[in-house]
Amino acid sequence: LQRDVPAQYMLRLGQGEADLDTELNFTRQGRVNAMLAQRLEILAEVEKLADSLGLVGEDVAYTCETAGYFWKIHILAKWEKFTADFAAAEDAAFVQKSFPFNDYFANAPNQPLFLGKDKEEDYKRAKGCMRHLRVMFTSLEECRAFELLRTTGDRSEYLLTKHAKIIAMTCTHAALKRHDFIKQSLRYDNLVIEEGAQILEIESFIPMLLQKNEDGHSRLKRVVMIGDHNQLPPVVKHMAFQKYCNMDQSMFTRFVRLGTPYMQLDAQGRARSEIAKLYNWRYTNLGDLPNTQTGAYALANAGFSHPLQFVDVRGEESTPTAFFYQNLEEAEYIVSVYQYMRMCGYPAEKITILTTYNGQKNLIRDVVNQRCTNHPLFGAPAKVETVDKYQGQQNDFVLLSLVRSKTVGHLRDVRRLVVALSRARFGVYVFGNYGLFSDCFELKRAFEVIKQYPTSLEICLGESYGACTRTTADTGKATVIASGSAMGETVNKMALEWQKQQMSAAAAGNKKK
Repeated sequence: LQRDVPAQYMLRLGQGEADLDTELNFTRQGRVNAMLAQRLEILAEVEKLADSLGLVGEDVAYTCETAGYFWKIHILAKWEKFTADFAAAEDAAFVQKSFPFNDYFANAPNQPLFLGKDKEEDYKRAKGCMRHLRVMFTSLEECRAFELLRTTGDRSEYLLTKHAKIIAMTCTHAALKRHDFIKQSLRYDNLVIEEGAQILEIESFIPMLLQKNEDGHSRLKRVVMIGDHNQLPPVVKHMAFQKYCNMDQSMFTRFVRLGTPYMQLDAQGRARSEIAKLYNWRYTNLGDLPNTQTGAYALANAGFSHPLQFVDVRGEESTPTAFFYQNLEEAEYIVSVYQYMRMCGYPAEKITILTTYNGQKNLIRDVVNQRCTNHPLFGAPAKVETVDKYQGQQNDFVLLSLVRSKTVGHLRDVRRLVVALSRARFGVYVFGNYGLFSDCFELKRAFEVIKQYPTSLEICLGESYGACTRTTADTGKATVIASGSAMGETVNKMALEWQKQQMSAAAAGNKKK
């Protein structure tokens, strides 16, 4: 069973292309251009095949149509004659001598293709070569429509309605373009709703209604909802609708509450078992997959004594405008730790900074832009984002700022806590007021794990990312960082050392010149 769907059959509609972590372009225009490029590549191969058969200058690779005639008249005819002669042949080297496409496959790997010792074994390889040609011409036939259609709009519509096998979009885009989809006669049998527990109940119906009914019945055969009702619900900003109308309940959550049969994973393979203990109490018998006990999961985080810590920061929250919470001391501390990680060799794309408020997100971005973005040693982290926006994503290392110093705030919602603590694979370091959050009843189960680790950040100087051989049980030679200013001083010293090394290297290079 082939589980990997070729990229040519996948399509991404709507905004958000930049959020895809891929070099391929899955927009309509990107997929059309990819099909046209594939057409040219295959036609070039067809021309090579024709030349190997002595049909030089016959223009069999001029269009997909001429290539199709070439397939039927020459390729299939030669193969049928070869198979007929094979049935009557007794020579063990018959395939080696008579295979009609020997010249074309002369540069194929694993030469020689045919050993001439076992006729049946050589015939199996010959059928493999023919299978390669069949796939090539089948792919070319799929490109033919894009050759015949002349306008970008027609090609895009054909791609959507006939060619694509997997079409991805948001519920919002589905609502905006529903009329166009029905007009274009979009058809689909299966619907998969990802992050189903974070979609408004009414939004869940929209993707089910993007096609015309056939004889009064919906063509849709199957709806699969994937989500986690223990994480954040749909966003409803109007408090009356949210609390009294229960509009923040998704259809996914409703089904779970009604006792509808569902499948729940009983093992996670994302995070270290130490990190998974922060949130696995919210799930029934959630264990760990074997991969979380081996390889990188079994090794300590370079430069840190522990895989997770709650770092006690006694900074004061501020609100420049209403509900725009910020905590400067936490922001500076967390950016200093990011700088330290970069000097330990951690790739920037493997570090994410999260916070629970938009105000703090903007403040951290300002500090990052001022200290890191344009610096050749640091650069910007993969993302600086709020916990709510980061649901459904992950990274190797997460630095989390809790901001509040007077009240717990909306982290009291345990679903937000689960999201915040479950984004990291190898390391999560939380910065906040330990006394405030540890006294919160809703967070008690998570703090039963957190309190096993010191509340002052402990680092291991001199270690490098990718070269650390300590296990997670070995805390190494720990250096206690008492405050954010102490972390800043440590970073400044390391930066000065790096600068000296750069200057020495530059001076040595000038002497050689």
